[in-house]
Amino acid sequence: MISHGTAAYGMYSRNTALPEVVCALNRAGFDNHDICMVLSPAHPDAAVFHDETPDIVAGESSSTTVRKISWFSKFGAVVIPTVGVFIRSQAFFHALLTEQDYPAMSGGSRALVDLGFSPQDAKRLGSLLSDVGALVYVSCQETTRATGAIELLRRTGAHEAASLGAARAAAA
Repeated sequence: MISHGTAAYGMYSRNTALPEVVCALNRAGFDNHDICMVLSPAHPDAAVFHDETPDIVAGESSSTTVRKISWFSKFGAVVIPTVGVFIRSQAFFHALLTEQDYPAMSGGSRALVDLGFSPQDAKRLGSLLSDVGALVYVSCQETTRATGAIELLRRTGAHEAASLGAARAAAA
């Protein structure tokens, strides 16, 4: 779990332009290293990792893959269950790569528990992710920043947006 402050998250459908969401977060003062995305392996932004393009177009496909990997590497972390994990931030590294045993959870749900979601919320959100969704997670130093992030995530089309810190506090 990310240890500082709280976090906000938003669940998005496959049709949401995630670069626009990230750009809006950046304009609001959120740094890329505080952003983690968890994408369904079937999400369009994960498609470059499943591309079986013939060799004739491989150069073009290759440059798309390089651009996508370059974009992913700018964030604190990007998790694509069954495909891979891109981690830049030490906080996300410790949260996502700590050996924990969650035998009843799939890869996406397990990553969400690692980020601090309750097992129940992780299963529910993991199920939404499997329907080609994307979760954008923003680590915040203060509750007021999380509140601002929630509003921004809602304005950018999140189907669900909430504060992870508030959910943990309510469960305690």
